[in-house]
Amino acid sequence: MSLKFLGIDPESPVDESPTIWLEEETGDLIIQSWKADDPTLTRCKEVGSIPGHSTDVPPGETVIRLPAVMRQFLPHEGAVSDAHPGA
Repeated sequence: MSLKFLGIDPESPVDESPTIWLEEETGDLIIQSWKADDPTLTRCKEVGSIPGHSTDVPPGETVIRLPAVMRQFLPHEGAVSDAHPGA
């Protein structure tokens, strides 16, 4: 797996740093951030997603909270998919 570092939260304290990487072969984003708290999880379940999908978080998945300042490190539309057609 080849990872490319995209960014780290410049506002976070030492050793508490939300971080984003790009897995270069697949175009997947790898995100380290804070686990969502119970009120956030409850609200996510209330809002839901698309019809036919459960609102439960399945095993192997989690909900995270990514600070707004981290948006600057997310690839822009086309930036990942141009390089990785399946992404």
